[in-house]
Amino acid sequence: MFGITSDPKVIEESEEKLGQVLYIYNERLSKNKYLAGNFFSLADISHVPFLEYIVNKLEKGYLLKERKHVSAWLDDISSRPSWNKVPI
Repeated sequence: MFGITSDPKVIEESEEKLGQVLYIYNERLSKNKYLAGNFFSLADISHVPFLEYIVNKLEKGYLLKERKHVSAWLDDISSRPSWNKVPI
């Protein structure tokens, strides 16, 4: 990206760190429908574009699919009519 050579070690370390964050999300989402509770909020809205980028542009969807609650949460939000109207 931007003509910069990728460093596989940095990528691997970053994926591990993201995996830890997604583990926390997964635990949280195992108890609530959304990140801040059982209501859709800015907490959800602010995270979804980044996660969609990871899945669609970086093709790292397996990081989310491995966590069933995170995957279901993203699928739920991504299927909202209002979300589908936003160009990404």
